[in-house]
Order: sequence, then structure tokens, then C-alpha cells
Amino acid sequence: MTADVVISGGGPNGLLLACELRLGGVHPVVLEKLPERSTVPRANGLVGRVLEALDHRGLYEPLAGRPGPPDPAPFFTFGGLRLDLRGLDPNPLHTLLVPQARIEQVLEERALELGVEIRRGHELTALRQDADAVTLDVSGPEGGYRLRARHLVGADGGHSLVRKQTGIGFPGITDDRVTARAAHAILPEALLTELAGRGLTPFHHNRLPGGSFTYAEMPHRPGVHIVSVTERDHPPVPDSTPMTLGELRDAARRVLGTDLALDLGEPPASDAGPPMLRRTTGVNSRQADSYRSGRVLLLGDAAHVHSAMGGPGLNLGLQDALNLGWKLAAEINGWAPPGLLDTYESERAPVSRRVLMHTRAQGALVGPGDNITALRELFTELLGDTDTLRRIAALMAGTDVPYGRWLSTAPVPGLLWRARPALLISTGDGHAAAVAAGWKDRVDLVPVPRGPGPAAVLVRPDGYVAHEGDASDGLRTALTRWFGD
Repeated sequence: MTADVVISGGGPNGLLLACELRLGGVHPVVLEKLPERSTVPRANGLVGRVLEALDHRGLYEPLAGRPGPPDPAPFFTFGGLRLDLRGLDPNPLHTLLVPQARIEQVLEERALELGVEIRRGHELTALRQDADAVTLDVSGPEGGYRLRARHLVGADGGHSLVRKQTGIGFPGITDDRVTARAAHAILPEALLTELAGRGLTPFHHNRLPGGSFTYAEMPHRPGVHIVSVTERDHPPVPDSTPMTLGELRDAARRVLGTDLALDLGEPPASDAGPPMLRRTTGVNSRQADSYRSGRVLLLGDAAHVHSAMGGPGLNLGLQDALNLGWKLAAEINGWAPPGLLDTYESERAPVSRRVLMHTRAQGALVGPGDNITALRELFTELLGDTDTLRRIAALMAGTDVPYGRWLSTAPVPGLLWRARPALLISTGDGHAAAVAAGWKDRVDLVPVPRGPGPAAVLVRPDGYVAHEGDASDGLRTALTRWFGD
């Protein structure tokens, strides 16, 4: 056996999974076809519960570049409608503007610190599995070779070779009527004043008769904005045609009805990557009909693709990795209870279905026509109700499909940094410690000051509470269910 786990794909999801497996005592191998980290601009930030989850691993501060936990977002957007979240207590929605290149850098550095083997320039070309392992054909810089692993995880994107060769279906829909164009550009002050005068708000999907327009200054590149224009039913441009600034200006003229004086500006600093000029034709909303086939599992975009509206992609994929990592490590280490690995799909697939639902709904809400205008008026009224606003905020944060109470604040600093389950035991409760003694090899027993809450709180490595109560109130059952005999 060459490896415990091979991960095909070294993007954020694959790298975080590799860290989780290594923390669980497993030795993964990451295959990434790119010879070095990409500097091509992709995602621009993180949205939702994933920020609290990364904070549980000690990863939030290096991403944010400041000490302290994530702060709730005072405002957000849903389908181009403004969400004022300042009155919500608690507010479930957190955001952080950070480029994907920086996310990958932080995760790769952590993976290397943990001893993960990352093979850049190595691409999976074929796979087959038997009862004992998965055999992989790999193309590397020095030619082809073969790997054999106990498990394979496909973190290789929406066009996943792993998913296709495993035969897992990918049902859903494709809307070919939509074309989105985006760029990193300099917006003159006069243009910013004009946009504000027309009521076009930054960090917002501004709906217009011909499409939608979005602009926002990038915090890591002061003076540079990301500008995005989306339009419907305009003749598509062949994918082979390079995207140009002129093409973006033409699209903006059609949507805004005015010229957009854009400039790419000076070349960016070497660590900021190249300026973005991107065209995307069509919107896919698809989900794998299974996340697992034998010893092969799917992760992130390999399991689900959707519109980027609302920025849910990394929230969804990185939490997939946090859910799968400790369960797959338990399987390999031999203490996983029956069916534990299957809970990866049963817990995460419903979350993905919710994301597909709300991104499609948001796409409809920024569409053209008087009927959509009426629908937006109705939604605006509904969002004036605090309970409705709280539900939409939870939907966007990915906190509305819980599989246990979320441990929002760790009572002990660094409690979950090692990705191990923890049993929080009130000081002096020897009964709970005695019940849990047989699991000390895989569950940390952590004394905490006695308070008004339950005497024992069992926390999974991904931050969800598996049990709370006294030692006689099902603690042994919960330990066995989640962490084996």
C-alpha cells in the first residue's frame, strides 16, 4: 500500500482535507496537476460558518491578518436585496475578504508543517478499485507511475475525473442564457460618484433591466475594484475567444446604458497575481447522486456546483472537508463505528441541496421583467420581519441544516486545534471521567469550571456537539456511536 489516502486536487478543499487527515494520524498524498500554486484570481473571500470552523483550527488569524475571532457581518445581500443584520442577536453570518490565492497559501503552509506530501505537477489519469484498495495511474514530470491507496478522494473540481471514472451521476440543470464578465480594474473617482448617484451600491448585485452590475474595492489591493457584469440572452462569445477589457466595457454599456471608464491600471505587485479578465457562459446547478462509491469519495466542487451568487462555494466545500476528515481518519485508524463514514454524505448532501436552492432563487431574483420586480417587492416586505431575516441569514451562513449544536466559543483556548474530539467535564464530576476513560486514546477529557450548563459536553472534531448532559444521560451511547467501542 503506497498511501493511506490519495487526494486528487490541491485546491483549498483538498489541502484542508489533507491537514485534517494528518491531524488524525493519517498520511495523505495530494496530487495536483499544476506545477505551482495558481495566481489566477478566483474566489475573493469566505462567507458563513466556515470562518468559525477555521478559527477552531487556528487558521482564521493568519487568513484575516489580525488577532481575535471572526466578527459578524453588519450587512449582506440576497438576490440583490440588501440584508441589514445589525439587529440580529446572535448574527450567524460572518464574512472575510481574502483572495483564494492567499487561502491556498495558508492551507499549503499548514499542510507542509504537518508533514503532508504534496506532489505538484502530478495528475491522476485513471483509477480502478477492488475490495482492498484503489489503484491509480498518475502522470508526473518524469513520466507515468502507479499508486495504490486505501481510499481516494476526488477534490478535482466540477469536471471531476474521479467522479466520471467512478460512474457517479451528476444530475442537475445548466442555464446557458447567462453570461458573466469580470475584471480587476481601476475605477476613477468621478465614475464611483456617478455609480453612487445612480443608487448602485458596492458589494451588491445591482439589478438593472439588461442584467446586473457588481463592484467592490479589494482590501488587499487598495484602489483596485472587482467589477462584474452579468447579462441574459445576449449572443454568446466562443470560449476560445480571449476576454478583453473592451468586451467588458461593451457589456457594461448594454447593462448600465452608459460607458464605463475602466482601466486595468499598473501591473499588480508580484504577490497579488495577474489582473483578472474572466468570462463565464452558463450557470450549472448540479449535485452528485452519491458522495461515495466504495473506497472513493467526492469533495467540494466534484460533488456539487452552483452559482457563485452569495459566495457559498468555499463555505460549502471547506466544511465538507472538516466533516469528512476525522471520519475517514477514524476508518483508517480502525476505530470508526459502523456507518460513520456514510454520515459524511447524510450530513453534507442536504446542506448542498440548500445551497443549490438558494443560489438558483437568487439568480431568479436578479432576473428581468415586471413579475420579478413584483417578487422583489414582496421579498423586501418579508425581509422586514426579524424572523424571516434571521432565516435568510442562517441560509446564507449554512447554519440552517445542523447536525448537532454548534460550539460557537471554545471554553478552552485551542480546544479543537488538533482536530480531536473533546469531552468537556465540569470540575469534580468523576462519574463522566470514569465513563469516558475507555476512549482516552481518541477523545480528549477536558476539565472546565462548573457552571449552570450540563455536566458533560461531548464535542466532535468538526465543532458540533454530539452529546450534552450528565454521565448517566446517554454519554456512553454517544461515545460509542461517534467514536467506536
